[in-house]
Amino acid sequence: MLFCLLLIYVSTKGLMSFPCSQSFSVLEVTFLLFLGSGEVSGIRGFNLRNGLSLWRKHLLKHNKGAYICCSFSTDNDPLLPSIQQLTDARVIYSVSAALGHNKDSHPECSARVPAIVTALEKNELTPKFRGSEILELANFKNATIEDIANVHEKAYVLGLEKAMGEASDSGLIFIEGSGPTYATSTTFQDSLIAAGAGMALVDSVIAASRNSLDPPTGFALIRPPGHHAVPKGPMGFCVFGNVAIAARHAQRAHGLTRVFIIDFDVHHGNGTNDAFSADPDIFFLSTHQDGSYPGTGKMSDIGKGKGEGTTLNLPLPGGSGDIAMRTAFEEIIVPCVQRFKPDLILVSAGYDAHVLDPLANLQFTTGTYYSLAKDIKQLAKEVCGGRCVFFLEGGYNLESLSASVADSFRALLGEESLASEFDNPAYLYDEPMRKVRDAIERAKSIHCL
Repeated sequence: MLFCLLLIYVSTKGLMSFPCSQSFSVLEVTFLLFLGSGEVSGIRGFNLRNGLSLWRKHLLKHNKGAYICCSFSTDNDPLLPSIQQLTDARVIYSVSAALGHNKDSHPECSARVPAIVTALEKNELTPKFRGSEILELANFKNATIEDIANVHEKAYVLGLEKAMGEASDSGLIFIEGSGPTYATSTTFQDSLIAAGAGMALVDSVIAASRNSLDPPTGFALIRPPGHHAVPKGPMGFCVFGNVAIAARHAQRAHGLTRVFIIDFDVHHGNGTNDAFSADPDIFFLSTHQDGSYPGTGKMSDIGKGKGEGTTLNLPLPGGSGDIAMRTAFEEIIVPCVQRFKPDLILVSAGYDAHVLDPLANLQFTTGTYYSLAKDIKQLAKEVCGGRCVFFLEGGYNLESLSASVADSFRALLGEESLASEFDNPAYLYDEPMRKVRDAIERAKSIHCL
């Protein structure tokens, strides 16, 4: 077992309790067979056929010294990146595109990750162009059923595995009662790969932190996304809770105690919220659009039992943008992280709050995401030895998604933003700052910030 030696935090487990808490019942899901197949059409100029062709070429690349392998064990594992590779790197990323997990015309489609990888190549933000400062983890192990069952009920995990045979015969399984969540014959395996990619990054970042005060930041370019998946089942495009599984892995495999999860997806991460609502050692903080899917994430939900005070939900009014998020970061996120003193920061990085995204009504820009990545990296360096891993969640306009992830990479590398080349101020309008200020002040009062 790997122990992190650079920083040791001694802190009281229990935070102050609050008088009000709220829990939400989980709707049980039923699997129904649904026939369907087909290709996803391009979005905003992205050519899906060409994009997937480039993606398949990416999978066949072999670049010695640039793409490295990682497994979950850190005990003298020859697949783990060398100490020199970890020390040299500034960003480590893993890729799981789940090309077989796809439904015709669905926003959470198989074109998402290839669009990001294509943008990284175009912007010369890959190992091919950057050498040792950017590493891509390859050939990492899948998560096991036991890994998934650390967060999800085993009956759900085994039931989904069994349902793959039905999906193979029928084309698609539509998961009723879980939002528009679907499964294909490869969904179970694709979801194990996605969770494994995140776990491998946690392994590598923790290993790097043993030898560097400024370890690389991890970024899991994975799907299906995970933050809506509740312990009992899938929900809202999400199958397994990737960031939640990684948090438990960090605790159980590496002996870390306290994990802070920041979720800036436009939708509330109800699955992560529910998984840790009673856990005093995992702090979940979500900023999301007020009233958006799935209708959870009320400010009064602060956790329950021993976990009261380690959940903070900040619903932002529609129209909130860069000013609102910067204010929330400075006045809510920073003091919460500093008070909690985590050993690791994990980020549910949803890019669907972008003004161009079709599924919500916030007006973040590519520049907003650059600032978030830059500031979270700096915060991690200050409080937990730089240990930080980002996990892709939402983002459904392929152009804004890929441009924003690329600019996030620039932030993590310490480079200047190129957001001005993509962002168009004509799309923006005045933010509802009075409502934003009211929300922030109420959250500060509830959590004594």
